Amino acid sequence: MDKIVVLDFGSQYSHLICRRIREFSVYAELVPYDISYEELLKYNPKGIIFSGGPSSVYSEDAPFPDSKIFEMNLPLLGICYGHQLIVNKFGGKVKRANKEYGSSLLTIDNDRDLLSGIVGSIRAWMSHGDEAEQIPSGFKVIGHTESVKAAAIASEKKSIFGIQFHPEVVHTEQGIEILKNFVLKVCGAKQDWTMEGFIESTVEKISKIEGNVLCGVSGGIDSTVAALLIHKAIGNRLKCIFVNNGLLRLNEEIEIEEMFKNNFKVNFTAINASQVFLDKLEGVDDPEKKRMIVGEEFIHVFTEFAKINGPFKWLAQGTLYPDVIESGISKGPAAVIKSHHNVGGLPDWLDLEILEPLRDIYKDEVRKIAKLLGVPEKLFMRHPFPGPGLAVRIIGEVTPKKLSIAKVASKIVEEELIEADLYGKVWQAYASVGDDKAVGVVGDERKYGNIVMIRVVDSIDAMTADWTRLPHKLLEKMSNRITNEIDDVTWVTYTISSKPPATIEPQ
Repeated sequence: MDKIVVLDFGSQYSHLICRRIREFSVYAELVPYDISYEELLKYNPKGIIFSGGPSSVYSEDAPFPDSKIFEMNLPLLGICYGHQLIVNKFGGKVKRANKEYGSSLLTIDNDRDLLSGIVGSIRAWMSHGDEAEQIPSGFKVIGHTESVKAAAIASEKKSIFGIQFHPEVVHTEQGIEILKNFVLKVCGAKQDWTMEGFIESTVEKISKIEGNVLCGVSGGIDSTVAALLIHKAIGNRLKCIFVNNGLLRLNEEIEIEEMFKNNFKVNFTAINASQVFLDKLEGVDDPEKKRMIVGEEFIHVFTEFAKINGPFKWLAQGTLYPDVIESGISKGPAAVIKSHHNVGGLPDWLDLEILEPLRDIYKDEVRKIAKLLGVPEKLFMRHPFPGPGLAVRIIGEVTPKKLSIAKVASKIVEEELIEADLYGKVWQAYASVGDDKAVGVVGDERKYGNIVMIRVVDSIDAMTADWTRLPHKLLEKMSNRITNEIDDVTWVTYTISSKPPATIEPQ
């Protein structure tokens, strides 16, 4: 399988480069910027991309790649900070500039190679504080903006390119085509990354493991697909366990049991541990502590089950690539955004080995796999639900009252989206609640009740998201139902923050 390797210099968009390249069936992987030349050779890459990053090439602690990488004679593309690295490495000059964040008009000066088929001008997304003042000898400008004279450069003898803008973000017009030009035309990579191939190779790898596997399933698409892949590989050596932690959507525990028993031929056991989880969360309002408590309590339940029903050697989970990145334990230097209960929340005392067959793929790729495995569309098109459940949709302490509000209000939001034929057209939708209260008037009487926040977003892979512009009439209907059907709610708000700077879940 042909590979493109992306060196991560800390940009918030680094992962998107890989994500976009995979969209056109070429495998791309994110690695740390300081990967050694010898380690990089093991990937046998068809091309290399330097990501953007927050640093300046002139800073004392500026990140630089292994210098031997420049001698590999492989196609190289530098994006933003990566562009400045190339300019600096080959003898050009980088200068401090006014920070530019947003859309600029990029004029194409040479529509060959990297910019093949991109003619005239396009809107390009900028996010930088440095820029190339003087390009290296042997390079030429192939694109410029009004404020950046060398917004895109190319080596005249080598397949080395630098661009000051970000083609990986949706705000850059024809950005995917620019990446395609580099990957397919310049690097000559084959489009052989398919989910059929992933299933085949994953099943083959898992079939070689020894011992029994215990898989925690939540009813969500990630853990379900992980379980089905493992079952395809090792059959009855897999045991699936569903733990009702009391933090699920309204009546979800009933739906999950029915789904597994009616659709999948796997060993399945359901355990009701809701009171245990809720007791552990009592008095806890810190979001990271809540995530850790939920993660550790899951492991307690799994471990106790394994002792009685084992022996088990492996604990399988539906961990995805975005989970790993956001938890700050990926191969790159990404900052910790939040610990995922099944990644950062695993305790040191766990005596089972971890099996994560989906660790290197994205959510939309999981959905493609689900379809190939025969999972009902109703399941794989269901909105994502956080592993810690409503513990992260309830701001502050998890209380019975707030838990009930979050369950019923979220159900109303989903029902109204379905009624409006919009449920399948948005990425995620729910209602959250915190400790804030507001005065309302019910039956001519003053009432002091909770504020509910509706959150609906559009996304492709959950790594970035934009708030959904719902019709005002639909929002009005949701609000009326929530305040009428839930006694403790007086106000309903709609959250319009995108990711970044916000996250999809409030905690």
